[in-house]
Order: sequence, then C-alpha cells, then structure tokens
Amino acid sequence: MKLSYVTDSLAHLSLEEVLEKITKKDIYHIELATGGWSPAPHVKLNDLLNNESSLSDLKALLSKYSVEIVALNCSGNPLDPGELGKEHRDITEKTLQLAEKLDVKKIVMMSGLPPASPKDEMPNWITTTVSWPPHLKDALEYQWNDVAIPYWKDLVEIAKKHGVEKIALENFSAQLVYNPETLLKLRNAVDPIIGMNLDPSHLLWMGADPIQCARALEGAIHHVHGKDVRIEKGVADLSTLIETKEIEDIKNRSWNYVAVGFGQDLQWWKTFFSVIRMVGYDDFVSLEMEDLTMSPEDGVNVSIDALKQTLV
Repeated sequence: MKLSYVTDSLAHLSLEEVLEKITKKDIYHIELATGGWSPAPHVKLNDLLNNESSLSDLKALLSKYSVEIVALNCSGNPLDPGELGKEHRDITEKTLQLAEKLDVKKIVMMSGLPPASPKDEMPNWITTTVSWPPHLKDALEYQWNDVAIPYWKDLVEIAKKHGVEKIALENFSAQLVYNPETLLKLRNAVDPIIGMNLDPSHLLWMGADPIQCARALEGAIHHVHGKDVRIEKGVADLSTLIETKEIEDIKNRSWNYVAVGFGQDLQWWKTFFSVIRMVGYDDFVSLEMEDLTMSPEDGVNVSIDALKQTLV
C-alpha cells in the first residue's frame, strides 16, 4: 500500500504550495476534492470542464511535481430532497466528467441520506430500532428502495460511461451507508463497482471495530482514509458518543478527530493495515487530517510520520 494525501487538509494553501509540502515528505499521490461538503479550495470544477487551458495548467502543475491524482472526492448528500441535493448531484456528475478528462478511475463519495417520506424536506438518519415506533420500518424501506437504490443504479451507469472503475463510499454518519452491512446491502443491490472508503475514525466513534470491519469487507474495500479519532474519557462517560456539539468545541465534545497516532497507538495502526492487506486491499491510503488541537501543518507532519511507520 502507498500513502496519498487529501489536499483539503491544507485548504488554506494553494495547490502548488500543497504539492511542494507533500513532495518534500516523499508523497506523490493525492486525493483531490471537487465539491460537495468540501469547498473544493484547489479545484474550479466548471472551469476545468469548460476551459482546456485550465485543465492543461492543472496537468502541468501535477507533472512539475511528479504527482498523480489517485481519486477525486465529491462527498456530499446527493439524496437530499432540496437544493442541496440538486447541487451535490450536479457536482457528482461533473466530477465523473472530470475523472474521464484526467484519466482518474476512482471516485470517493458518500451514499447520501434521503428524507423519511416523499413529504419530508429534511434527510432523516434512522438509528434506532424500527420495531418502535413501527412506521420507522416503512420510512427505512422508502429510503432504500424508492430513493437510494434507483439513484445509485442510474449513477453507476453514468460512471461507467466515463471510465470510472471504482466508487468508494465513506462510512460516514448521517448517511445510509455507514458500516459494512449497509455498504454490502447497496453493493449487492446495485453493482460491485461500489465499495467502501474505509475510514476508521467514524467507525470508532460509532462504536465499531475497524479491524473487524475490514475482515467483513473482504473484496469490497475500494479506498482507505488514514484518519484518527479520540474518545474523550470523562466527557463520553457522561454524555455517550452521540455528539451534537460543534466540531470546534473540542474541549466539551465526547470525541474529536485527531492526528494519526493521537487516538489509536501505532501498534493499532499496524494491525489495521496488516488486516486490510490480508483481505486483499493493496492500494492507496489517503491521509485526511482534521485535528483542531494543533495547526494543520503540524497535524499533517505528525500524521505522515505516524503513517510511514505503520504503512508497509
């Protein structure tokens, strides 16, 4: 496996400054965000699609630093019923077009989350038993069978037309796909082009074991994020891991995203990568750094050092 880098982690820098920084750390592969939840600080999607000189400039910049794009990331909520969903669906399809122009074969996304009925205006993440209240079962079936599966069947066909070979869905909160079971449900209903972007940080705060999840996903891991989380003992013991505070309120949260090695120790990361390799994944691990307890530069540097010690 090789180390790549999610460029948004240094969003305050220009793309050239990012490339300068990571190549000095011997990283020559990137995951580039095109929009969705990301403000896409390094990509003007419409400009790249409609202006050949802008596309050529991007290719020239990458060539200057011998850097390759291993994935485009348009994570968002394409199943939102309102304007947000419309915007994210548009970004998704344009990202597929850009992938063809850049000869990128992998797209990182999220599954999306629909409302609970055709009358609702807000997405609804159903995370309790559907036995009570019983209408939750109907809502969940609507989300999957009436919205998600039809959308993904159509999108997969569009992706294939643009030469995309893998769509890696991140196991993120407030998404229909958030664990191995839900990923395999969508994959089996649609197409094996769909796989998991296995991000251990989200699984950890949701109470899962990412190492066991990797075993369950054998053959269905399409991408991996190197991202850590720390459960804040004391706060979590009282508040549970259900956390609604702002991400910036780090002192009072039950869990926080942290630099790699500041949540799980390096032996844990060695085991995680060993099991991923054991079940057949031998592709890129993208560092995604969102530690607000330190500067972005410091977080990136210590995370790269940690991953280099554990990713062999």
